[in-house]
Amino acid sequence: MSPEPHQIGPYTIIRLLGQGGMGVVFLARDPGSRLVALKTLRDGPAGDAGFRRRFTREVEAARSVARFCTAPVLDAGIDGETAYIVTEYVDGPDLAGAIRKGGPMAGADLEALAVGVATALTAIHQAGVVHRDLKPQNILLSHVGPRVIDFGIAQLVEPDASRSTGIVGTPAYMSPEQATEGTITTASDVFAWGGVVAYAATGRPPFGTGGAPEVLFRVAHRAPDLGGLDERLRPLVAQALDKDPARRPTAQQLLDRLLGRESVSVDTGVRTVSSSWAASHARRRDAPAAGRWKAPVAIAAALLVTGATVAAAWRPWETAAHGGGASPVTATSPAAYDGAVPPLAQLDTSVRNLDGMRVPVHLTIDNLYRVDGALRLELTVRNDAKDGEYADLYTILGRDSEDLSSIGLTYKGAPKTLRPYIEKDGFCVCSSWTSVNNIAPAKSQFLVAEFDNVPWTAKRADLDLLGLGKFKDVPIT
Repeated sequence: MSPEPHQIGPYTIIRLLGQGGMGVVFLARDPGSRLVALKTLRDGPAGDAGFRRRFTREVEAARSVARFCTAPVLDAGIDGETAYIVTEYVDGPDLAGAIRKGGPMAGADLEALAVGVATALTAIHQAGVVHRDLKPQNILLSHVGPRVIDFGIAQLVEPDASRSTGIVGTPAYMSPEQATEGTITTASDVFAWGGVVAYAATGRPPFGTGGAPEVLFRVAHRAPDLGGLDERLRPLVAQALDKDPARRPTAQQLLDRLLGRESVSVDTGVRTVSSSWAASHARRRDAPAAGRWKAPVAIAAALLVTGATVAAAWRPWETAAHGGGASPVTATSPAAYDGAVPPLAQLDTSVRNLDGMRVPVHLTIDNLYRVDGALRLELTVRNDAKDGEYADLYTILGRDSEDLSSIGLTYKGAPKTLRPYIEKDGFCVCSSWTSVNNIAPAKSQFLVAEFDNVPWTAKRADLDLLGLGKFKDVPIT
């Protein structure tokens, strides 16, 4: 194997991440020292004018895909004879590796995976792109949920690009039309979604293993093996695996049916997945590998069972922070919020920085709802500073703190003020951070905390968020 390059375009190569049939992937740093994933493509040659036109067209399509449950394409270029694509670096195992290590998924983890991949496909298809090679190795499990990768070299949905000129994809997850070199559309990705969900739930591909001709024959002519698949998911997976592409649901219809609503937006899908994944991540963090996917999870009921009720409460700005020791994820400013679902409460205030300066922030109480016997609080803090000042998370509560464990909740008749739930290992089921984390100007931070022992008779609660303010009579949804 040839030595790793030190530089590709403006990117500094750190180490090899992996390689597959379409290219080699490196961990790299961009000129601003941000970590990225850089894939060099095997095919070309990069000097061919036809390849350059096709490469440019397909990369532009990929860059138009919304950043929902995907690793977005950040850049692309050709360095000498090397064509490369740069995506956001996702720190986490791929689905195939996670299943090999931890066994099949179940409960809310499986359901969040199904919703997350359907959300990603919806965003990809809305950009006019067909993935063409969705498989467990192309789904990375980040700490805020699944992320679909490698759609950056998918072909556009155009008449001249819709017919396969050869078998492209991974046999175990290819659609019948791919196996027979027929017309490939977004329905092929939906078929692959069914295969991926079946694999995640059972630990085996629905059309078995073996040589490519044998597997492709089963794909085209045999019924999938869905034994052991969760009965709530099985009918939808079976429909996605229909041999006739016209009878399969679209990615949008997958998302709608999974969440029990019509026309679910992709931001609602990612919000649901991120919150579910973050809550269950804290609970399974120290679980033995053999049982990690079967550890207790927080919101099994939030997906598929009561999705119509719960999903209506999610807020349409970006991703969730993750409780249990990792650095928080800075969300984008809720500028796209259209007021259709107002926050439960909001407040303009200011917080003290490490240097003693006050920074104006806008606080919204997004949700306060029951899930898996607990009461979950979700709030967003937006930095409204006009002068470039950062809001330090370490002092955001008016005292030195690295999590939300000191905030309080009371309800009518409560014998004492409740604090966020502390697990046996001493970790708070709430957002945490380090002393160097902060919120940039015009950016927002999504924070969560869960409280135990709140009776079902409680309909409203008072919140004491310390330096962020106090809220009375917040409704419990």
